[in-house]
Amino acid sequence: MELRLDGKRALVTGASSGFGRHFAWTLARAGADIVLAARREDRLTEEAEKIAAETGRRTLPVALDIADTESIEECVAAADSALGGIDLLVNNAGTVIVKPSLSQTEEDWDAVLDVNLKGAFFMAKACAKRMSAQKSGTIVNISSLLADRVSKTEISYCVSKAGLSHMTRALAYEWAKYGIRVNAIAPGYIVTDLNRAFLESDAGREMMREIPIRRFGKPEDLDGALLYLSTDASAWMTGQIMTVDGGHSLVTP
Repeated sequence: MELRLDGKRALVTGASSGFGRHFAWTLARAGADIVLAARREDRLTEEAEKIAAETGRRTLPVALDIADTESIEECVAAADSALGGIDLLVNNAGTVIVKPSLSQTEEDWDAVLDVNLKGAFFMAKACAKRMSAQKSGTIVNISSLLADRVSKTEISYCVSKAGLSHMTRALAYEWAKYGIRVNAIAPGYIVTDLNRAFLESDAGREMMREIPIRRFGKPEDLDGALLYLSTDASAWMTGQIMTVDGGHSLVTP
């Protein structure tokens, strides 16, 4: 079965940079029309124009504050109106605050949980309302290796991603009756512009020695999992977390 999305309508959150931008390109090249959603609308517009020019797919940049439920509703309404429905949500928007746990404030905690967990839920809910009406839909949440492992300075991030993985299972169980599949990808350490300096440092190279495949990931290492979970190739699969981490999760923390 081909991993194609011809004519499907996809919404990608956090699409102005990093994973989200890469996912938007991957899905468009597989034939999907794309709504790119994030806070930085200027970057979204530029990226949307590039994707449309290269792939010929319809693209729509939409401003989104994933921590604001009103913004979520407006984003999903705009996507639904422009594309005539939503077949696929890639729930990618996320944030992290790196601090020792004893230094984390209530504001720090809320800032991370509101984006990574609360925002992801309400975005999934808004899309699922449309998907249930059409009796079909696919949601791919972007979790993390740290949903199951721990980090000394990322407590709120670890908790939020653990919650996101379990939310994936719970929603998959509840929404299967509507024809909606919900799965997640749990990436390991992937080199992006945000973490490149650390991963290429001595400390990063030391961390890399824990990875059985002996390298950090590249965004394109996630393409297979993304396309598999987004297409009918995984039609009998829901509530699953696909770990893509070079074997890092096999190593005892």
